[in-house]
Amino acid sequence: MHNVVKITGLHIYPVKSCRGIELQEAMLIDTGLEYDRQWMVVDTESCFLSQRVLPKMALIHTSLTKTHLRLSAVDRPILEIPIEQRFQPMAVRVWDDACAGYDVGDVAATWLSEFLGRPVRLVRYDSAFQRLSDRRYTGDVAARNAYSDGFPILLASQASLDDLNDKLKVSVPMNRFRPNIVVDGAGPFEEDYIAQLSRPGLRLKPVKLCTRCPITTTDQDTAMVGVEPLLTLASYRNNGHNDAITFGQNVVILEGVGERLLVGDELTVEWNF
Repeated sequence: MHNVVKITGLHIYPVKSCRGIELQEAMLIDTGLEYDRQWMVVDTESCFLSQRVLPKMALIHTSLTKTHLRLSAVDRPILEIPIEQRFQPMAVRVWDDACAGYDVGDVAATWLSEFLGRPVRLVRYDSAFQRLSDRRYTGDVAARNAYSDGFPILLASQASLDDLNDKLKVSVPMNRFRPNIVVDGAGPFEEDYIAQLSRPGLRLKPVKLCTRCPITTTDQDTAMVGVEPLLTLASYRNNGHNDAITFGQNVVILEGVGERLLVGDELTVEWNF
């Protein structure tokens, strides 16, 4: 096994479950990569919505300027929302977690409701709220999250995707797995055994294999839902928590808040065996 991997991709998803943004560099903050999952679409019960029930969310493009979040979609006007725009405080829910946020207004709610075909609101994360990852996995590390499913960073390996695509009739891109950091230089699924990734001023710790849901079967360009790659993954990756299908690693930050990650950065690997 190699002792160094290289960052080959950096991705953020400003609005949970909408289209991501590929970056050449990203700032590390205490909830993960800056602006990742800082906004979320919720239903009339203030519960999060995702591509699991609304695959069409994949067709909402996101981009960021220095001052605005921008949403766009086919046959819709571009929506610009000031990054700091916050109106009414809202109690919202991500899975079993009660979270805090701020409604960002009727204009955004109308735009999203019309596109998605049901009443929804857009919520901005309340940065003063402490939402921590499950301590069964993080131990002594108090890992903060915004509106991610449960951990600040998702790591994936290019070699693992290549191995999967060798088994598929039609290959899939990495965006099916919505990672934050993609690395190359390890063998297929060797990321399962990484204890720590580091460079001067930075230490990241994988804590739990990422269990995969049907979002992986949604084509991120068309919102069409199929059965792959989940069907093939189930044939050889039923090795996670409660025998779930796994791909990638959930990662917490031990050191490095305020550091910038760049595509091309090399990270030293410590293995857990």
